[in-house]
Amino acid sequence: MKPLRDLLDKVHPLFVKDGPLSAAYPVYEATDTFLYTPGEVTHGATHVRDAIDLKRMMITVVLALVPVTLFGMWNVGHLANQAMAEGLAAGVTPDQDWHHAIYTSLGFSYDPGNHIANFIFGAIFFLPVYIVCMFVGGHIEMIFSVLRGHEINEGFLVTGLLFPLTLPASIPLWQVALGIAFGVIVAKEVFGGTGRNFLNVALTSRAFLYFAYAGQISGDRVWTAVDGYSGATALGQLALAEDGSDAIASLGSIQHTLGVGMAEQATWTDSITWMDAFLGNIQGCFGETSALLCIVGAAILIFAGVGSWKIMAGVVLGSVVTSALMMGTYTSGAEGGNAMFSIGPHWHLVIGGLAFGLVFMATDPVSASMTDKGKWVYGFLIGFMTILIRVVNPAYPEGIMLAILFGNVFAPLIDWFVVQMNVRRRAARYATT
Repeated sequence: MKPLRDLLDKVHPLFVKDGPLSAAYPVYEATDTFLYTPGEVTHGATHVRDAIDLKRMMITVVLALVPVTLFGMWNVGHLANQAMAEGLAAGVTPDQDWHHAIYTSLGFSYDPGNHIANFIFGAIFFLPVYIVCMFVGGHIEMIFSVLRGHEINEGFLVTGLLFPLTLPASIPLWQVALGIAFGVIVAKEVFGGTGRNFLNVALTSRAFLYFAYAGQISGDRVWTAVDGYSGATALGQLALAEDGSDAIASLGSIQHTLGVGMAEQATWTDSITWMDAFLGNIQGCFGETSALLCIVGAAILIFAGVGSWKIMAGVVLGSVVTSALMMGTYTSGAEGGNAMFSIGPHWHLVIGGLAFGLVFMATDPVSASMTDKGKWVYGFLIGFMTILIRVVNPAYPEGIMLAILFGNVFAPLIDWFVVQMNVRRRAARYATT
């Protein structure tokens, strides 16, 4: 790597102040520090509390996201192969897009038992989404850095991976570009860039797409990457449960249809168990289905000291307490009773994006509470709001996205109250008469 180091050192004078390419210094600096640890060190009396910096923090988060990312690609491919296999067995072959053309051109068949094929098929869907997100969002950050004359931060490495993991496999690429552009500009750059945003950028991007293009990011036709496919997610199925019934029982018979809009259709049913939801082999966004691998990611973040276990525990506590209280008020068979009230805490924790959100989104160090007590309140508020949205409003069964954004807005206020309580307590302790 010495020739590369020598090349960077040789062109460095071109990018410094008064150099011919000084306006592009943030681009040079970002490339240099991404490839190599900065050579500058601090001398004298310093106030460094630990060895971690922004780069190490972001790389740790990316590493924690690797398990859910790899599983997400496999799961997308597995579900698509499963749907196509069911359709072909019934004589239904819907028209497919360029993803399927690339897949079949590689010599793979629609065999859900071929795990390598499943992973490659899923990667064909995920990688373009990831590349578009990184290209568009990264260039927007670069433009703002050049205009403002400051360095390009590594924070977008995490945002650029988190956002694709919150999207369905069938999302149009132009919507990916539009969503990440909105999030980076509106939720981050207008407030000054990395460290100054009070909203989670990835969730802001997803919220924009949800409200602007709901048909491509919600419903029962977007989760499995096959044209003409229809099938509800676990949360979607629960939201459809009849009033007064046991919502969980509805997971025992989920209908899938391939060939929607065609003369011939293939229809089959299957069930979702708690273990299916925990392991993640169910429909959902790219990276949100496996609660098990979210726990693995949580362990990495907590062990590295990057993710706050207090926030994670607060979200779990808020979710468990709220869902248990609501479940306790539910009477089975009661006329007009909302069946979503019958869902127990152990189910809420493994379905939808709750596990993914509490591990990777709620713990965002920029938009979350910073005080120790505030982290508990912040986490509990998110858990409470998630269950409240899911249960009270079945028309919007997934609540973690709005709950975290709601928590982001209140995080500064929560910290302010915690600080004021500490000030009053200390003033009372040291008061003199």
